[in-house]
Amino acid sequence: MTAPSLDILGIGNAIVDVLAPSDDAFLAARKLNKGGMQLISTEEAEALYAAMPPGVESSGGSAGNTCAVAAALGARVGFLGKVADDQLGAVFAHDIRAAGVHFPTAPLKGGAPTARCLILVTPDGQRTMNTYLGACVTFGPGDVDAQEVARAQVVYLEGYLFDPPEAQAAFRAAAKAAHAAGRQVALTLSDPFCVGRHRAAFRDFVKGETDILFANEAEILSLYETEDFEAAAAQVAREVKIAALTRSEHGSVILAGGERHVVAAQPTKVVDTTGAGDAYAAGFLAALTRGLPLPECGRWGSIAAAEVISHYGARPQADLKELVA
Repeated sequence: MTAPSLDILGIGNAIVDVLAPSDDAFLAARKLNKGGMQLISTEEAEALYAAMPPGVESSGGSAGNTCAVAAALGARVGFLGKVADDQLGAVFAHDIRAAGVHFPTAPLKGGAPTARCLILVTPDGQRTMNTYLGACVTFGPGDVDAQEVARAQVVYLEGYLFDPPEAQAAFRAAAKAAHAAGRQVALTLSDPFCVGRHRAAFRDFVKGETDILFANEAEILSLYETEDFEAAAAQVAREVKIAALTRSEHGSVILAGGERHVVAAQPTKVVDTTGAGDAYAAGFLAALTRGLPLPECGRWGSIAAAEVISHYGARPQADLKELVA
């Protein structure tokens, strides 16, 4: 088995994020589910974009954010995801490569435009995401380059990619290629509503294909259809090698091989929760692929998440290497 030339290969929806401040009345008037992510049509995306206050645009998507944060921590990172051959597609590709991430996926020509996520941030820091998937829905098994997968110590898959049907097949192709090369498969559940839409498929993938699982409290409770965090934690510990479960200001719980580590949250002022889970996974995997012990992986995750939620947007603005040192 050859030594990996990448630490992490992320696979997910290639999305341009548009972040703007909002208030509860704006959400209520449009029947938007506060704190969640919903899929919207082209028409809905255009109407909401026109009604939103001016925003900040950057390359995003859950796994894309994780890849950018992990690269900022010094990890060797690649990303697979589908953009269109259009202006926003060029913005995404330039942005993620500028963050130090290897991005080899060819753009879609002549189809749907590049995906965008319209993110409304209320004064309490909660983010409400409205996603138009566009070109993302064409990402399928043919876009999973087995050689790219085999290069990476850990292949990191984003739960939101369960929404387009072709992408579930891509997930299985990526997991198969990773395990054939002796690599590990990590999955983030992404969103409790996403878990609810595809619970059976998620349960099957977690149990059968996942080595490392990332989830917040709401997501893990949704996965196992329980209100009891300890019951959900016990169940996931039986199904994966490592589970990293985040609990907002209560920090995170890491379960592995009968061990349990509780890691404190990093104190910070919450401005915008967009990308908190993405950043936690980035810190955790950047430390794990460096061979650091699990409590230290959790500490890196907490520091990365705290930095990202202290300002607008899901990409770090401070020197993360300095913060974890």
